[in-house]
Amino acid sequence: MSKKQTQRKTIDVKEVKIRPQITDNDLGLKVKSIRRFLDEGNKAKVTMYFRGREIIRPEIGMKVFEKIGQLLTGKFNIEQMPRLEGNHITMVIAPK
Repeated sequence: MSKKQTQRKTIDVKEVKIRPQITDNDLGLKVKSIRRFLDEGNKAKVTMYFRGREIIRPEIGMKVFEKIGQLLTGKFNIEQMPRLEGNHITMVIAPK
């Protein structure tokens, strides 16, 4: 590689799957994983799946996403706000 060529890092999108009834300890572990992905320079896609009748209360899922935003402090950027698509909600977080 010559001096003019720069080494590029490919940015991967790592996915973290959660449920609406997640406990605080499990959520802390997932946030730690998300933070690790962001520190490595990757994007993190958080997907919440609803099963059965859970879909009638999507506001519970949005509260979990708000909690994730509060727990993730530092240098990150929400690329795609939480959005309900069918029976799941997705959000994409990117490093700054």
